Amino acid sequence: MGCPLLRNAFAGLILVLLSKGSSVCGAEFGHLPDNITVLEGESVTLRYNNNDAQPNKPRIAHVYLIVQVPARIVNISKNVTVNEGENVNLYCLAVGRPEPTVTWKDQKYGLVSDGEFLEITEIKRQQAEDYECITNNGVAPPDQRKVKVTVNYPPMITDMKNMPAHLGKTAILRCEAMAVPPASFEWYRDDHRPVESDNTLRIKNEKTRSLLLFTNVTEKHFGNYTCFASNRLGASNASMLLFRPGAIQGRGTGLHAGMSVGVSIWVSLSAVLLLKV
Repeated sequence: MGCPLLRNAFAGLILVLLSKGSSVCGAEFGHLPDNITVLEGESVTLRYNNNDAQPNKPRIAHVYLIVQVPARIVNISKNVTVNEGENVNLYCLAVGRPEPTVTWKDQKYGLVSDGEFLEITEIKRQQAEDYECITNNGVAPPDQRKVKVTVNYPPMITDMKNMPAHLGKTAILRCEAMAVPPASFEWYRDDHRPVESDNTLRIKNEKTRSLLLFTNVTEKHFGNYTCFASNRLGASNASMLLFRPGAIQGRGTGLHAGMSVGVSIWVSLSAVLLLKV
């Protein structure tokens, strides 16, 4: 076993001793090097033999000892939660010898930012992710740690459409909303009445969506339904039709998210009037 940390040592005898799990490196030189590089925590013993020196007249020589310290993160931002549009400031402080570099890495897109501080202005929901700080100085493998950034935003309904249904059969109306924190869901009929579960209709709420499950479609079930999704940052609503195949309503598409219940009713009534004319 050698002592690789005495990197600039040359000529002479290299001795290595092991004691209680820690390495003690000793070197005996015929010619002293200008400098010796060692890793932090290592013990080094040097002995210089000068055969030309006169007895009782020791020769003094100076050697520069370079101590290398692996890069290490000593302080970093905690996980943070912000609302969309706010500014985010992260920090990552590292020590080491030689002076380490510090880099922030975007885990989702692979973008890199150099320096101890990372500033994100007017953060968007798509930027919610883990940000990794990496510090390195070439002495040891890089030290790295992550900071989780969570971005809150109001609900946005992403999946809604009109659905055909046959009498006596089953049918499903779906309402999916992306939101942080997750949205709460409510359903309303075209006359503003809240939809309630019964023996032919069941409401099933999941993490990101709500389902209206019709187990036995009857005439009373046909009509306009509005899904209302909300969290503490805001709300969104969207309307859709459950219709009998072949009816005029089935020729259209689902109403846009955010449209009011009143507008939904007006669209349905307008379609009926145009049919009569």
